[in-house]
Amino acid sequence: MLERRSFLISAAALVADRGFASQLSIDTVTDEDYWARIAADFDLVQDPIPLENGNWGVMARPVLQHYLAHTEMVNRRNTLYARSEYPADLERVRARVARTLGVEVDEIALTRNATEALQALIAGYGKLSAGDEILMADLDYPAMQDAMRWLQRERQVGLVTIDLPEPASWQGLIDAYESALRKHPRVRLMLLTQLGHRTGLILPIKEIIEMARRRSVDCIVDSAHALGQLNTTIPGLGADFVGFNLHKWFGAPIGCGGLYVAKQRHGDMRAHMSAETELQDIRGLVHAGTANFAATLTVPAALDYRERIGGALIEARLRHLRRSWVTELQTEPGVQVLDSNDPRLYAGIGALRLQGKTSERDNFLLAKRLREDFGVMTVHRAGAAAGSVVRISPAIFTRPEHIHRFVGAMRRIAQG
Repeated sequence: MLERRSFLISAAALVADRGFASQLSIDTVTDEDYWARIAADFDLVQDPIPLENGNWGVMARPVLQHYLAHTEMVNRRNTLYARSEYPADLERVRARVARTLGVEVDEIALTRNATEALQALIAGYGKLSAGDEILMADLDYPAMQDAMRWLQRERQVGLVTIDLPEPASWQGLIDAYESALRKHPRVRLMLLTQLGHRTGLILPIKEIIEMARRRSVDCIVDSAHALGQLNTTIPGLGADFVGFNLHKWFGAPIGCGGLYVAKQRHGDMRAHMSAETELQDIRGLVHAGTANFAATLTVPAALDYRERIGGALIEARLRHLRRSWVTELQTEPGVQVLDSNDPRLYAGIGALRLQGKTSERDNFLLAKRLREDFGVMTVHRAGAAAGSVVRISPAIFTRPEHIHRFVGAMRRIAQG
């Protein structure tokens, strides 16, 4: 078990080793006066305390002010703006997102969320033939699992499903995918979830993609919870196909996401419900209809806000917040915390269950009790082969007293 300060050092080193941290300081990560000033930028209900921030990210007040101003402008100027000026503004936003993620603008298409993005990537993948197989895991997002089942029916391919190990290790996760590919040599496409929405488990994405590529297997990466929570860019993944959110850990308004397709892979994709025989532009993978103009226009303000704090510092803070409750509860009798000594496997999202309580109902009732009896907002997540869990997802506005209340609540529940 890593002690708290040892974990902070290893987590900070992990972030710095990625090449992003120029002045990452352990003192800043734990400077509660600094983070109290950050928390003051967020207008939040505090009862119940918000430890369920994985659904979407609350806009900081400066971002919200931009959103309200854009909403007023769009509403006032109406179709004059939408038809004459918005297309150019949209391209500027698209270019800003591409720059933040470290890719070229024509490799990015904006969507309403990661679900829409990943459905477009899965449906648009054009390199499957009858008799091929596709692969997904138990920890992949339910809507993405459904999309893979649709792909199975639509393209008449086989579907391979695997259960990821719990507890997990870095090499054990790589081995799980490699073993599946050895057993199923017809697999041509895998769905990979970079950072899981249920338990917060982080896959060794780059290593798995490299292993799959050697076997001529493509990977579609679900980065809905990873980009923004982790201080990384798309080139660091080594992935050709990525779906992501902007309204979770980047803090943009609800209704903002995107997809990435490496330029050299554009010819392997199919346009969405298009009369064109070939995909001319990856924006043709999805047609969102009339978008929320103001939400899209606010994305640069959200990226500006995040950059002022620093992505490396945000990641280290989220890791610290998770570790602060994990350290307290991992030895508590009756509580099972999903954890690892390897800091590469988890970031800000964590999960637990009461010992032996693995059903969906067990964990629904645990989350309900935390909310109703102790004023702590969490959420239960079902679908993992090893059992359901309660997810805890702090944010940069989470205060130590929030963590203390949650820890105290879990101790009282576990002790009966």
